[in-house]
Amino acid sequence: MTYADQVLWNKDGLVPAITQDALSGRVLVLAWMNREALETTVAEQRAVYWSRSRNKLWRKGEESGNILRLIEVQIDCDSDAILLKVEAVNGIACHTGRESCFFKTLHDDNWEIVESTVKKPKVIGP
Repeated sequence: MTYADQVLWNKDGLVPAITQDALSGRVLVLAWMNREALETTVAEQRAVYWSRSRNKLWRKGEESGNILRLIEVQIDCDSDAILLKVEAVNGIACHTGRESCFFKTLHDDNWEIVESTVKKPKVIGP
């Protein structure tokens, strides 16, 4: 039995993948992986997800250059969630040009942006 066989994939063949900065511990991205994405992530040593909107593999940084280099892969106690510990090569994980996709905080019933961009999104690309 391979490591991918031990993952409890959901009915769509997916598993949530939390991506965390290996040094700071900050959560950078939450995305989905299918078996191919997980196996490609391990083989290429970079974060590769399954894009539900495009219905294809999504190599993080393939257009922007903001690659998330793999440091370690973990699985939770129920085997139904993956944790990727990564190095954000350019210090950017979000398509908005920020370090993390989690840059809004709830204040008085409103989501407020609490982190500025590292690079403007137009410079990054789609």
